[in-house]
Amino acid sequence: MNQKNNSKILIGLLSSLTLGLAPFTPEPHIWGKIKWIMGGAVGMQAQDYFDFLFHAAPWGFLIYALIEKIATKFRN
Repeated sequence: MNQKNNSKILIGLLSSLTLGLAPFTPEPHIWGKIKWIMGGAVGMQAQDYFDFLFHAAPWGFLIYALIEKIATKFRN
C-alpha cells in the first residue's frame, strides 16, 4: 500500500508541475486564472472555467494523494 501511495504522489507532482502550470510564461496559466477569478471573473466564459478546471485537476489529485498518504500513516 505504501508504494501505491508514493506512485500517486509522484504522478500528482509531475502532472501538477507540467500540465498544472503550462504554459509557463509570462506566468503560470493556472495562476492567471486564479487571479482572474479572485478579481471577480469579469468577462470569463464557460471555456475559461473549463480551462481552469483542466489546469486545476492535477493539483486536486496531488492534494488527494497527500491526504491519503497522511491518513494511511495515522490509521496504522
